[in-house]
Amino acid sequence: MCGHSACLRFVSTPDVVVEELPFGPHEWLVRGDITESRQLMCVRVSMPPGQAHQFHRHPHFEEFIYCISGRLEQWVGEESRVLSAGDVAHVPMDEVHGSYNLFDETAVFIAVMSPAEFEGPVLVDVSREEPWCSLKPPFDPQAPPKSP
Repeated sequence: MCGHSACLRFVSTPDVVVEELPFGPHEWLVRGDITESRQLMCVRVSMPPGQAHQFHRHPHFEEFIYCISGRLEQWVGEESRVLSAGDVAHVPMDEVHGSYNLFDETAVFIAVMSPAEFEGPVLVDVSREEPWCSLKPPFDPQAPPKSP
């Protein structure tokens, strides 16, 4: 499970696993290949202006999103709120949600997901399905960001 010679109890900057994704770098702080965690995953995301993690759902885990800096239009189901530093959104298991940075500064947030071990897909993209595509038209995350 753990990819290090010894599973970590303390995670330092050199231990963080960084994934470059179209909607911003993901810095994995806790997951099975870093720690012994079987129940939690934790990632810090830096989402540039004009980017989004479009509508999707996680069939096998719940999640909470904690905004560290910037602002984020956060959808949970068909309800949205603007999160700013200190705000939290809870996403129940298999609930459709999306995170959209419509603002002029990078949004930094922590996402914590549980459980960390499961079978099946990590996520299911529903951004091109109704009613989600009517709420927020889907876009190509590889395209240059649009001005807010």
